[in-house]
Amino acid sequence: MSTFDDRENAFENKYAHDAEMKFKAEARRNKLLGLWAAELLGKSGDDAKAYAVEVVKSDFEEAGDEDVYRKLSGDLGSKASEEEIRNKMSELMVEAKGQLISEA
Repeated sequence: MSTFDDRENAFENKYAHDAEMKFKAEARRNKLLGLWAAELLGKSGDDAKAYAVEVVKSDFEEAGDEDVYRKLSGDLGSKASEEEIRNKMSELMVEAKGQLISEA
């Protein structure tokens, strides 16, 4: 194989790895968001876990975070403002990435 082919393969492998890590981080963040929102909604135990799964599934409706935001905003109503939800989304993304790195 030529040096160019080696570089191309390395780039493709890195891209695939980065995409996989992004997907895992978003899914982990959404689960954490679901557990946070479940607590605000007074859910606990299996109900909280089931709600977290609903939040994770809501992310498959469209690209980006807006589908998750709409789910949380609609369910939480006045229990959390837009700013609180979006700040929590950012905060938990950092936490999710940290968890994935520590597990590697």
